Amino acid sequence: MTGPSPRVLYITGWMRSGSTLLGNVLNEIHGVRHVGEQYYLWRNGVLGAGTNSSCGCGLPVAGCPLWAAVLAALPEGATEAVAHRMTTLQQALLRTRHTPARLAEARGERPTAPGVTELLDHSAAVYRQVAAHGGDRLIVDGSKYPAEAAALLGRTDVDVRVLHIVRDPRATALSYRGAKDYIDPMSPARSSGYWTTFNLASELVGRTAGTRYLRIRHEDLARSPREVTTRVLRFAGLDDDSPVDASGRIRLGANHTVTGNPDRLRRGVTEIRPDERWRTALTGTDIAAATAAAAPLLARYGYPLVFTRPSRAADSVRTSRPTGRPVSRTSGPPARGEAS
Repeated sequence: MTGPSPRVLYITGWMRSGSTLLGNVLNEIHGVRHVGEQYYLWRNGVLGAGTNSSCGCGLPVAGCPLWAAVLAALPEGATEAVAHRMTTLQQALLRTRHTPARLAEARGERPTAPGVTELLDHSAAVYRQVAAHGGDRLIVDGSKYPAEAAALLGRTDVDVRVLHIVRDPRATALSYRGAKDYIDPMSPARSSGYWTTFNLASELVGRTAGTRYLRIRHEDLARSPREVTTRVLRFAGLDDDSPVDASGRIRLGANHTVTGNPDRLRRGVTEIRPDERWRTALTGTDIAAATAAAAPLLARYGYPLVFTRPSRAADSVRTSRPTGRPVSRTSGPPARGEAS
């Protein structure tokens, strides 16, 4: 390996927390490349085995000029045999339950398990090639696998910073209540169960990462996008101004994300603003189920255990125009993804 280590902002936490939006915002800065969820490059991009095999540019990942160049330059290539090997190792070594073991290895407290070095060698090689194709200042990887973030902390050839994004689990439960074309719906209790597990694992990563760890909330990003993105940029070692204007708007261009929320295909002016629809859209039973499973962490992240439902009049005002999700003036083709 020659040249400086690629700098990677690895996003962790549970799904539907705004990582796709944040990554695409940062992607508008020169020298920053948002790769979406690089974890799925082998399965979705090379093997085409997932339901979300499109690049953010709209082409199949394998047919995207950028990813074709990245994959062709890898030391062992990107054959189906290599891809199958990588997906097998991912399943065996990077599940959430593997986070403590990967952290112990990163701290040098136990021998590295067979396969970990091989897997991370390939990840680092991909990062180096992405850095050579537009991500020379920063690569944003929104894979959200705490065990992968943990393992990367032990690498000396990757300058990794871990960004942990949390979102109110009731809002996440609402997002999961409806099916998308890439993922089945999930009950509020199950969604919050995963929310708790992934966030606890992400906190473990933070304890080892120290100053290389930052936690932000989706709600703060939505209410103060310019300020929060500036904070993230400084954490990532960049001194650029936020590309979001004072009114919370940004013009999004093309990107080359692997997997992610269908919103990654949106183009044009996007307005970032809060989403509180769960307060009126979820039933009392759904709210109770989502709250109970996440209760141990709610106060820690500044979320209320109980709340007062808005009045019907307030609800009418709130729903008179779309709220919560980034509003795109223009949008791309329908997306097929893996996780938001």
